[in-house]
This record gives sequence, structure tokens and C-alpha cells, in this order.
Amino acid sequence: MTSFDGLVERARSLPSLTADLLVVAVVGLFTASDAASNDPDYQQADGLTWLLLAISLTALVWRRRWPVPVAVVTGAACAGWALHGHIGELLNLPVIVALYTVAVLGDRRRTLWTGLVASLVSGAVALRVGRDVANPQGLPVLEMIWPLVPLLLGEVIRMRRQLMDEYAARAVRAEEEREREAARRVHEERLRIARELHDIVAHTVTAMTVQAGVALDAFDTRPEVSRQAMRQVRDSGKEAVGELRATVTVLRAHDRESTTPAPGLAQLPELVGRFTGSGVDAVLRHDGTADGLSPMVELAAYRIVQEALTNVVKHSGARHAAVSVALHGDRLCVEIVDDGRPSRIEPPAQPGPPSRTEPPSQLGPPPPPPPPSAAEGFGLVGMRERAAAVGGSIEYGPVSGGGFRVRAVLPVVLPTEALRGGRP
Repeated sequence: MTSFDGLVERARSLPSLTADLLVVAVVGLFTASDAASNDPDYQQADGLTWLLLAISLTALVWRRRWPVPVAVVTGAACAGWALHGHIGELLNLPVIVALYTVAVLGDRRRTLWTGLVASLVSGAVALRVGRDVANPQGLPVLEMIWPLVPLLLGEVIRMRRQLMDEYAARAVRAEEEREREAARRVHEERLRIARELHDIVAHTVTAMTVQAGVALDAFDTRPEVSRQAMRQVRDSGKEAVGELRATVTVLRAHDRESTTPAPGLAQLPELVGRFTGSGVDAVLRHDGTADGLSPMVELAAYRIVQEALTNVVKHSGARHAAVSVALHGDRLCVEIVDDGRPSRIEPPAQPGPPSRTEPPSQLGPPPPPPPPSAAEGFGLVGMRERAAAVGGSIEYGPVSGGGFRVRAVLPVVLPTEALRGGRP
């Protein structure tokens, strides 16, 4: 079976003209042998016989380019043999090949019309020959059926080829879709990792820088304050190293998830407490319970508070900051307000209300956020992305009387669209 498949593949790899000439040679061999050995009681091979054979074989060379005219020529030659008195089983071999080509290279409509005409002509020739020949080739009904056999075979082969081409096209489309989906997931994962690294590094380095400055200022006059600040620098560094190790572990181990729990609302008091001694008096007010909250929502809330407090320390010059976390029905409200300068993280001046990120539409994933401008850093972009990733919203802007406010509204339970979008 393997050797036969190999021969078929070799035959398909031949140039079309070479393959056609081979077909003509095989058909000519069998047809000529049948024409040369006719029944002694009937017409023997003569010049007309060989002329019709030459015409049929020459026409077969062009069967791919003009299948219907070739079928007409070979059919006329076959009818000419029958009317001339030749009785043979293989004289119709050229027209069989021509009819097969008509079906395999055409369409169903052309096959039906060709089959109808070929059957009628074959039946009419059988009736005409039957009156003059005592032992005709076959009954008219049988003579009307045989042209349909090569047409049916060609139709089956053509449909099978079309089906295989459709399968191949579907496979190509599926592969392209898989590649697009893989590229989309890689892009989303890169954004997620970038957000995580930014939150970890920006917050920790900012806190360590501020606390190191406090330690230097108090080193000679207030040693206890200096030692306390340096302890906080050490603790912040250890925590940052742990979070970075957990992130790198996820990147390296594709077959297992990290066992380090993601930070949530339970870690907010510790987060706010790190700002003690940094020049900002930060307080936390937590109303309600965190039971039933999605871990993704808790992580988003934690990171938003972390980034907002980092901006307070880095840019605002504020002396006081208040963090409020409250449950209102099926919504978690997170608010960070400070009394510093609001201009450091304001987006470019535009008419209208403060910048706001709406929750994703129910019809599909949210559009990608615009790149950060010179006045709007990656911190605000990251907060917007985290809120949108869990189906929430965020707004920020200056408050009357001075200061700046960041307010995020997050769902207690993730909507379907946020779950499809992956983890934040």
C-alpha cells in the first residue's frame, strides 16, 4: 500500500504535459489493440479506423485545457467506430477518460448536462447499430448508462478534493486564530507583569528613599528615629525581594502556580503603616468586612492604594493622607485623599470632568488605554488598567481647598467580561 501511495505521489509531481502524454500512451495501447483484433464477421481495421484513433489520442492531449470539446471529439470518434462496424470493449476508452476529465475539472451543472447529452447520443447510436448488426455491443439502456460511470467517478473525486481543500483552509485559519490568541495572551501577560513590577519597585524604592532620607537627617540628633527608619528600609527591601521572587517564580515555572498569596485588604494596615516616619501622616479607615470578595478585586484594591500612596510621597508634598475602604452593596469603594499639591499627576488640561475610566462594556473587552503622556505617568495608567481589568471604574483629580483624590469603585464579584480578560 505504501509503494502504491508513493507511485501516486510521483505521478502527481510530474509536469501536466508529461502526465497527459503518459495517459495518451496507455489509452492508445489498449484502444489500438482492441481496434486491431475485431471480430472476423464485422468490419476490420482500415484507414478510417486508425484515423479516428489518431484524432482521439491527439484530442486527449488537450483534455485539461478544453475538456468539453475533447469529450465531443472522442465521443464522435467512438460513435464513428460503432457506425463503421467495429465492435469492441475498449474502443470507448478515450471518451471515458474525456468524460472523467469533464467532471473532475468542472462543476456539477456541467457534469449533469454532459451526462444527459452523452447518454442520449450513446443510446441513439446503439439503436442505429442494433438494426444493422446481429450481435450489437449491448442493449440501448446499457449503452446509455456507461457514459455516466466516468462522470460519476469524476464528480466524486472533485467533491473529495474540494472537501480536502476546505479542511486544509480551515486548518490554516485555525492555526492563524491560535497564533493571534497566543499573541494576545502574551501581550496581556506582559502588561500584567509590567504592572506588578512597577507597583513593587516604584512603591518600595520610593518608601526606602524617603525613609533613608529621614534616617540621614536624624542620624546625629535623633538616633532612635534613624534606627526606626532604617528598620523600615530593611523590612521594605525584604518584602520587595519576596514579591519579586514570587513574580519571577511564576515566569520560570510554567507547569505550576506560585504558592505565595497575593496581597489583599488584610495587608492594607501594614501597607499604610510603612509611611510612618516618611513625612506623611497616613491613616486607614476600613468599613465593612472583606468576606466574599474576589482575590482579584482585593489585589486590585491593594495595588491602587499602594500606587496612590507612592504618588503622595513622591510628588505631592502632602503632610496627611487618608485611605478609606468601604463596602456599599455589591461595590467596594476605595478612596485616597491627601492635602498636597494636585498638579504633579494631573493629566494635560482638558475641558470636562476629571479623568474617569468606565467599566468594560458588556459587548466586549475594554479598548486599550492610551499611552501615558509626559504629564501623566505610568502610575495612573496602571491604576486605570487594574480597575478596568476587574470591571470597575476609577476617577481622580484635585479637590476643592487643595489636595488630590483618587476614588475607585470595584465589583465585589467579577463580571463575566473581567473573568475572560484574565487575571490582573
